[in-house]
Amino acid sequence: MSDDSFELYDLRVEAIVPEGKPIYCGARPGDHFELRGEMLHMPDGQGFSIYSLSAVLPLLAAKQRDTHRNDWMTSDAEIACPDPNCASRLKITRIGRRRFSHAETTAVALPKDDA
Repeated sequence: MSDDSFELYDLRVEAIVPEGKPIYCGARPGDHFELRGEMLHMPDGQGFSIYSLSAVLPLLAAKQRDTHRNDWMTSDAEIACPDPNCASRLKITRIGRRRFSHAETTAVALPKDDA
């Protein structure tokens, strides 16, 4: 059997809360979560607004993957709060790599090699 492994970045998403600016999403300095594979991990006693999460979730799968150095997904890391009156942002940081097996993450077989 050929190697069916692939790697994804683990991510840390941290609330950036500018001092003295209005915050309406409930974010506090230091609030964060980590994404390891497909699992989201939050420290005990901490929450995130579902609206803030909705702004960042569509980008996380792309941030987990290798990107071309010129791709904006490589360089851009801060996502604005979806409330236009809120000054908070969510910063996405790649914090490590994790190896996965295709067979352990899906029931769909890899395509046959045409070579």
